[in-house]
Amino acid sequence: MSPGGRPPVVVAVLGPTASGKSALGLALARRFGGDIVACDSTAVYRGFDIGTDKVPEAEQGGIRHHCVDVVDPAAEYTAADYARDAMAAITAIHARGRLPILVGGTGFYYRALARGLFPGPGRDDRVRGRLDAMAERHGPERLHRLLGRIDPPSAARIQRRDQMRIVRALEVYFQSGRTLTDHFADTRAPLAGWTIVAIAVRPPWAEIVSRIARRVDLQFARGIEDEVRALLAQGVSPAARPFTGYVYRRVLELVRGERDRASARELIITDNRHYARRQLIWFRKEPNLVWIQRAGEHEDTRLDAERLVADRIGPGPRADPRGEHSTHGTDS
Repeated sequence: MSPGGRPPVVVAVLGPTASGKSALGLALARRFGGDIVACDSTAVYRGFDIGTDKVPEAEQGGIRHHCVDVVDPAAEYTAADYARDAMAAITAIHARGRLPILVGGTGFYYRALARGLFPGPGRDDRVRGRLDAMAERHGPERLHRLLGRIDPPSAARIQRRDQMRIVRALEVYFQSGRTLTDHFADTRAPLAGWTIVAIAVRPPWAEIVSRIARRVDLQFARGIEDEVRALLAQGVSPAARPFTGYVYRRVLELVRGERDRASARELIITDNRHYARRQLIWFRKEPNLVWIQRAGEHEDTRLDAERLVADRIGPGPRADPRGEHSTHGTDS
């Protein structure tokens, strides 16, 4: 608990790609004496810098960044790994008397922290195969009726022809002997007991589109092709998980000679537009987000966000962030 028995506070700055989240997060960190905890599923990988728009050290202004450059590109890093590492960083930041500020656009990572991950059993290909075969023979509706007898709340929530989710709900029951509903009741969020001040930035869609195009051009200007060549020369496999991202997979195709720069650029822009729409859909489903309909760099956005944070924690210091708790660069 914070002084006076109040729950500790964590700020979240969320939103679609190219919406100015990093700029707003840094502004809030400077204003309230905070550290940044990245909420980005590709920024955790070392060496993938330009395509993930990691804030360069020279632009961090002494604000510590956590959950960046955590693992090597060959590693498998899950949302559960992120929830563990991010929660450790948040707890340590709070213990040092600073404000933890989550910044990013990976909705599943945010949900893992704010709402918890499903604690049930993993995939069982044998059970799943039998259920899929039954659906092929008799249709997913029969599986849905079976689910209705076993787990009525899940059957009410899942559409009758949503085979994937029906099979998963039945798979969980046949593996564990407990319904999906019961497992959800046991889910505990890592940030339970914390006050989350969650801010989502959303510039007008036309502005997002133009910002995405400018960002892609800047990534090429900063040398993303050379970055990819260097990663391959270091022995990073083209099959490594970060190479499947929206930017890196197209640049990898370019470096391999499978497409030219113009087509790579257009595909990256298109992929990122689609991704931004999916991010907006995801975050609209998250409860208790306060939306600001401007880019993160906008002065009015900063003022609105500062008011939201100050309402929860007070006006905060205007101290030099490079005090006793500050370092340059990134850490985990």
